[in-house]
Amino acid sequence: MAYPKMVLVRQEFERPLLADVAKAVHQTLETLDLSRRIRPGQTVALTAGSRGIAHIAVILRETVRFLRRLGAEPFIVPAMGSHGGATAEGQCSVLQSYGITESFVEAPIRATMDVVTLGSTAEGFPVVLDRYAYEADHIGVVARIKPHTAFHGPIESGLLKMLMIGLGKHVGALRYHRILLHHPYDLVVRSVARHILGCKSVAFGLAIVENAYDETALIEAIPPEQFESREEQLLTLARQWLPKLPWMQADLLIVDEIGKEISGSGMDTNVVGRKRALRSACNIPQPEMRLIFVRDLSEKTQGNATGIGLADFTTSRLVRKMDYRATVINCLTAGYPAGAFIPVHFETDREVVDAALSIVAPDDPSAARVMRIRNTLQLEFVEASEACFHKGPPQTHCQPMGPPREMCFDSSGNLMPLGH
Repeated sequence: MAYPKMVLVRQEFERPLLADVAKAVHQTLETLDLSRRIRPGQTVALTAGSRGIAHIAVILRETVRFLRRLGAEPFIVPAMGSHGGATAEGQCSVLQSYGITESFVEAPIRATMDVVTLGSTAEGFPVVLDRYAYEADHIGVVARIKPHTAFHGPIESGLLKMLMIGLGKHVGALRYHRILLHHPYDLVVRSVARHILGCKSVAFGLAIVENAYDETALIEAIPPEQFESREEQLLTLARQWLPKLPWMQADLLIVDEIGKEISGSGMDTNVVGRKRALRSACNIPQPEMRLIFVRDLSEKTQGNATGIGLADFTTSRLVRKMDYRATVINCLTAGYPAGAFIPVHFETDREVVDAALSIVAPDDPSAARVMRIRNTLQLEFVEASEACFHKGPPQTHCQPMGPPREMCFDSSGNLMPLGH
């Protein structure tokens, strides 16, 4: 087969960057005068999610140190809904993979899947909360603000979602995702978060926004009464800094790896398209990839292949690495069983590429518009076929790193490393 020739391009994005993350945590927490809320000897439950947030272990450690200076007794609560196989041990294992251990963060990690019922919101939505978080004197919500992979609105993934889904554990995540099949996300997340804030002392939020290079761009301490208004503003920044593909359309997108630390949906649908909530929102543009080929799972996802159902093709090696039960639990909890569907798969990359090109460009495979990325967090370097350039200029600022080269496979029939 005559494969498309590929050009390695380097994208340049806006790059706001915090030079000293530890210092930034202390400086922003100082602005809240937390000694008025938190008294010596009181316990504070700090949330730790399942996303691969840059410097998250350091951010949590410095938050612990700050609270200890106030005389408080902080501890860490895994706040990740049903992830980690919906077990306390599994969720602790996820945290450990991010370097979040008791010795490093200098605080206990208290994990349970038990929840306490807090009644219902004014709209009738049930509210539950992690038992350890409920028993603490205060909660500190540590979360990244980022566009959601399934929903679109002024509030997406951040402090409010962490209160609702993260601290809702498996029971809450299951209930809320069922509710979200029938009610708007914005209504539900605001309603549940407001109810929790009214029932429980949430001392502060620590909002994290990353740049397009998966680096910490901003850390901001927010008082609970400003969660909604400030999260809306920070989401606007997060959208502005989100990495993008050079072109909005392609015949084939090759993704080297997916994983839960990369995105809640394995690969970020804001980057690759196929965002479910936008199916009926025709006025909101999203990338259009005719076919998607996912080559492998990241190491940190621990076999959770949530989102593999977004792909059209994969490899048999990925299927063998899947923790099918963990993947299914995660997808069923989200009310999205298709996220666990296993695509057509072959033993080698070459077989997959051959099959995909025979669909998108049967007459001249070399003319197919093909892009390749490592994952949806790391988009500085992208391989693009010559045909992409022929369809128009890229939407991002990028420079070719060399002349077009043949698509290279190793002796086993698998693609060589990106940029090799």
